[in-house]
Amino acid sequence: MPAKIPATVVTGFLGAGKTTLIRHMLQNAKGKRIALIINEFGDLGVDGDILKGCGNETCREEDVVELSNGCICCTVADDFIPTMEKLLAREDKPDHIVIETSGLALPQPLVRAFNWPGISTKVTVDGVVTVVDGRAVQDGQFAHDVAAVDAQRAQDENLDHETPLSELFEDQIACADMIVVNKTDLLEAPEADDLTERLKSTCRPGVQVVKTAMGVLPVDVLLGQGIGAENNLQSRHEVHHHHHHEDDHDDHNHEHDHGHDEFQSFVVTRPEISDAKAFADQVADVIRSHNILRLKGFAAVSGKPMRLTLQAVGPRVDTYFDGPLTGPRETRLVVIGETGLDAEAITRALQ
Repeated sequence: MPAKIPATVVTGFLGAGKTTLIRHMLQNAKGKRIALIINEFGDLGVDGDILKGCGNETCREEDVVELSNGCICCTVADDFIPTMEKLLAREDKPDHIVIETSGLALPQPLVRAFNWPGISTKVTVDGVVTVVDGRAVQDGQFAHDVAAVDAQRAQDENLDHETPLSELFEDQIACADMIVVNKTDLLEAPEADDLTERLKSTCRPGVQVVKTAMGVLPVDVLLGQGIGAENNLQSRHEVHHHHHHEDDHDDHNHEHDHGHDEFQSFVVTRPEISDAKAFADQVADVIRSHNILRLKGFAAVSGKPMRLTLQAVGPRVDTYFDGPLTGPRETRLVVIGETGLDAEAITRALQ
């Protein structure tokens, strides 16, 4: 049976920086074919134009679909499911699907839709990414322009117009597999650290909270989380059962693309290993003690002609033999994390 196509759900309020994050991802997709579903709404149809203008083979015109009939989580059956079916029926299937929800959408109904017959066997939720405006949340506002969010909300009669933004925010956090604290360039370092810690204490165990400015996040961190979110809906329940939900669009300022210095990656090599299970446990321990976001690579195992592939997302480590080992019998791992990792200590611990 062919592998399921991974889909990443990107959620977050108007102005948090979802479009900037996605645009940066498309520009750095390293040859991955990405299809994009954008939940446009009201008079705000600029995201699609911005993203269609990205003009590279990663995201061709036919790979961008806009859903503009209202908030995606209220129109799952009429809008989202047929769109997914059409994408999945294509000859040239995408490598990855990215869904940018309207900003007031709750991710939960969307994740639930991945269990629909006809969809569930072909696609899986790689992860739910919630983008937050670090400056606004630190100031207790949740969105930089609350009036704009409310104006948007008023445009969709399906929406519950009464729920405080703080409750919608809690639901977006409750569903997240990764929380991206954006606009950290507008925060002092202690404020950014304080906010990150507060978010870590309110989200589910194992959820990664990362800081960034201008939506700059390595593609290897954003995609390939391998969560299968549709299979653990109970743990990401809506804190507040709003009968109707809501919507958004985004963003400003696409000029800057600095911020790569917020993340670092380095390679660790060591001779072949003797015990694959013990090595996976060792890697998991190193990740826990050093706050590593991703770790991946290949190992040679004594006496085995096959190479061992290792991939870790946070504390989850997967290993499998995936083919014959070509080249030297050594172990080579790429470590990715936020700037400030102690590369020497990590290298020693892995060797």
